[in-house]
Amino acid sequence: MRPSLVIFDCDGVLVDSEPPSNQVMQQSLSKYGLDMSLEECMNAFVGSTMKNAMATAISLGADLPDNWIAEVYDETYATLRNGVPLVDSIAQLLGTLKAADIPFCVASNGSEDKMKITLGQNGLWDTFSDRMFSAHTLGVAKPDPDLFLHAAAHFQCSPNDCVVVEDSGSGVTAAIRANMRCLAYAPHSDGKNLRDLGAEVFKNMAAVPDLLGL
Repeated sequence: MRPSLVIFDCDGVLVDSEPPSNQVMQQSLSKYGLDMSLEECMNAFVGSTMKNAMATAISLGADLPDNWIAEVYDETYATLRNGVPLVDSIAQLLGTLKAADIPFCVASNGSEDKMKITLGQNGLWDTFSDRMFSAHTLGVAKPDPDLFLHAAAHFQCSPNDCVVVEDSGSGVTAAIRANMRCLAYAPHSDGKNLRDLGAEVFKNMAAVPDLLGL
């Protein structure tokens, strides 16, 4: 069914920013007494807010200072400024949605400052600057569905006419709770954990137009 709105997550869906961001996290946590592999770090923290990531890291044994979140943000932003590529075929997908006159937006647990860095260097800041919904700004984060519901209300769309494109368990959970169809991007795994949460798993952004009936 043709959607009335497509809602994209940012990190890992529009831009391939999860590996460098989590490398920063991995190095920071090691400095504070918690050694994790990059895979373990991504499994634990992808899709999480930094507040929740800090609580999780402390529960796992990290001895983090009170200013750790600000410290990690500074280190992450500096790393991302060195360059983050778009996810393969995402530019073509956005072009297809524009040609089909289907509205789209981004809804992320990340900050607008982070999205300005990652989307800005890839020529997408102007595309999304007036259709951007950040948990930092709205004060509600995935897996709470309100971030997606706010986006739907902004575009005056019924939730069950929206499609969410996600890559994390918290994002899929938020979409299902919002009564939205969820397509889960899992290019490097079978995506079973996301499928079990209720998403339709796919491996290449080039497949999305067919999944949307375009």
